[in-house]
Amino acid sequence: MKILLTGSNGLLGQKLVGLLHQHPEVALVATARGTNRLADHYPDLHFVPLDVTDAARVWQVLAQEQPTHVIHTAAMTQVDDCELNQAACWTQNVTAVEHLAAACADLNIHLTHLSTDFIFNGKEGPLAEDAAPDPISHYGASKLAAERAVQATPGLRWAIARTVLVYGTLHGGGRSNIVLWVRDSLRKGQKIKVVTDQCRTPTLAEDLAEGCWLLARQSAQGIYHISGYELLTPFEMAEQVADFFGLDKTLLEPVDSTTFAQPGRRPARTGFLIEKAEQELGYQPRSFREGIALLAHQTSGVDNAQSTKL
Repeated sequence: MKILLTGSNGLLGQKLVGLLHQHPEVALVATARGTNRLADHYPDLHFVPLDVTDAARVWQVLAQEQPTHVIHTAAMTQVDDCELNQAACWTQNVTAVEHLAAACADLNIHLTHLSTDFIFNGKEGPLAEDAAPDPISHYGASKLAAERAVQATPGLRWAIARTVLVYGTLHGGGRSNIVLWVRDSLRKGQKIKVVTDQCRTPTLAEDLAEGCWLLARQSAQGIYHISGYELLTPFEMAEQVADFFGLDKTLLEPVDSTTFAQPGRRPARTGFLIEKAEQELGYQPRSFREGIALLAHQTSGVDNAQSTKL
């Protein structure tokens, strides 16, 4: 099979490159806007520049490369940026998906599209695939519109992978994540405010990459929830990080989400039920503690004997 990956410079894209590199039966085409940030890590990676908002370029690349599958991870995902730059958000998160879906349908390419728990209003959770969407932010609205564009494209073979609070390490820098933020802050003796009134099922980026690979490999059809299995508040996550590294939990200050003024609203309670992915795909995510251990190993900042205990 031949997989074309969008957003290969992003967190999930990088994990998918690393995973698919281990499968010699997969011919991989990595695409992203700008230059290839993984050139030093994977010198033989076949990389093609691609701006997915350019319909003509999308068609050109897909027709030229002729993949059997596309995994679409490229998106504008910063919730506040989406709220403040709504036109750009819609172009990147909806219009681009319309271009990809149409080209994939015309060329008989299976499309795996990434979506989010932010399509829900946060009034209940954890949620199954048939829960009713009701986004409360522009980011969430754009991702729901993209899902509907995929579903409405005639002749398209598709799978939608919804996920929750993805964390992991990124080559070449980039935004931090809750594990490294808590660890590094507490190591410096800094007090940090962490919310107690939101619930999520945090997702290790490597696990999400595996879920996407399972969807593509099986040419799955339909919506799948791909996340971790533990429903935790950010404060509970922070406590686990402190415990793992043997750091001072008294530096963690529990607060509610009204403490932070943010342009984009966040759903209070989401999290996913993942039985469908487990039963139909064989998806098996790691625990949050196992995820902490993996990040500790990857960042080589481990001086605690606990780091070897998964």
